[in-house]
Amino acid sequence: MKQLFACKPLSLLHEEMAGENRLRRVLGPVGLTSLGIGCIIGAGIFVVTGLVAHDKTGPALILSFVVAGAACALAALSYAEFAALTPVAGSAYTYSYATMGELFAWIIGWDLIIEYTVASASVAHGWSKYAQNFLSIFGLHLPQSLTAAPFDFDPEVGRIVATGSVIDLPALVVAAVLTTILVIGIRESARFNTIMVVIKLAVVLLVIGLGAAFVDPRNWHPFAPYGWAGVSLFGHTVWGAEAAGGQPVGMLAGAGLIFFAYIGFDSVSTHAEEARNPQRDVPIGIIASLLICTVLYVAVAAVLTGMVPYDQIDVEAPVAAAFAARGLTWAQFVISLGAVAGITSVLLVLMLSQPRVLLAMARDGLLPESFFGAVHERFRTPWKSTILTGCVVALGAALVPLRILAELVNIGTLLAFVMVCLAVVIMRRTHPNAPRPFRCPLVPLVPLLGVALCLLLMFSLPPENWLRLFVWLGLGLVVYFAYSRKHSKLRARLAAGDVSGCVASAGGPQPPPG
Repeated sequence: MKQLFACKPLSLLHEEMAGENRLRRVLGPVGLTSLGIGCIIGAGIFVVTGLVAHDKTGPALILSFVVAGAACALAALSYAEFAALTPVAGSAYTYSYATMGELFAWIIGWDLIIEYTVASASVAHGWSKYAQNFLSIFGLHLPQSLTAAPFDFDPEVGRIVATGSVIDLPALVVAAVLTTILVIGIRESARFNTIMVVIKLAVVLLVIGLGAAFVDPRNWHPFAPYGWAGVSLFGHTVWGAEAAGGQPVGMLAGAGLIFFAYIGFDSVSTHAEEARNPQRDVPIGIIASLLICTVLYVAVAAVLTGMVPYDQIDVEAPVAAAFAARGLTWAQFVISLGAVAGITSVLLVLMLSQPRVLLAMARDGLLPESFFGAVHERFRTPWKSTILTGCVVALGAALVPLRILAELVNIGTLLAFVMVCLAVVIMRRTHPNAPRPFRCPLVPLVPLLGVALCLLLMFSLPPENWLRLFVWLGLGLVVYFAYSRKHSKLRARLAAGDVSGCVASAGGPQPPPG
């Protein structure tokens, strides 16, 4: 029990930053902001907007983006404080280890593993579909056997069915190519991501600027045809209306679904160890990327629902279809190009973030350090875990139906946000004098509001999400007690009396890194 709730001292984190087995510091505020935008803007803006507007919110989708963005903003301020205080790899895992103890840190780390892995595989799967659509514009088509996973879940019949394909080849290829880029180095990865971000931002701005000329304000009435609520508790609607299938509908229900579009800003914090001036640049990257993407999301939602009546929005390709309905068929090419570039950068940043979490856990002995903690002598990247991540993502996207697993992404991310917001409140009490280059404002009000909003969105998810989360976390506890607890480097400190618990190990002021 003593080990389970022992915290990792800040002084030890600072020692790791000064060690030889660390990553190369090459990212500035622009590069970090670009990584955040690269991971946020993707399938959410090109696909999910139409689905949510059509089935859940109507034009109130605009406010759904605002609510989901507010929840992320409250969590982002907490992330920014921690990233400046402990600028090392690991993100929410590291923050939890320094405040809540080893067991909570393991739970969050294990949660982040499934979040990034499943999100990456889902995005690779989506990239394949967009790439095939883009090729079809030029009359190019892959053989049916190479276009999808060999089986999938059919919700209409409620069982697994064969697709007639053997493998999703485009998904496998894109994961392999990006893995190679990620191993070569963070600078090269950031440059590639920046190119993709520039392309997709240009397309998004074109959609907003050109689409604004075709907006008919009458399409915004009624503004909230499904209502303003839509809150459920473990699958049972407690506030608002329900659809025919029992799912809640309304502006808040839409916020719970549209939250998927914001996943990614927290990935900036996983690269704190690669920032040139992390105390300043990482908070800038986190907050700037979130604000920019929120403004763009709201603008696209306003244009889309203004161009087409909400009940006529195409669910599969809403943005391209909206322009095609106005006779702008050439927009299909431009939007498809932007979608491919956008999803490529999302996949890149997700696959870039996963090995950094594994690296942090390996440094603490919770995973085999010889493999997950290996940093390439030349490229200064966690190359072994990057290759493993690439293989798992490639095989998962190419062979496994992700319709069910992808739902884990939202609830796993929200759980991490809740833990980080709580960790800020705890750290302010246990380390009141630690140097904080960036301070979350109005503590504890802002972090606790973040906890409340994230929990509201978590409870609004279907109950199956909670079941899958508990099964995954249960498996993680088996791994922890079978391997990680025995190999934890914190055990030696406990034996030597260096660490006795979170509050007791807080100590006084900690020296700033570097």
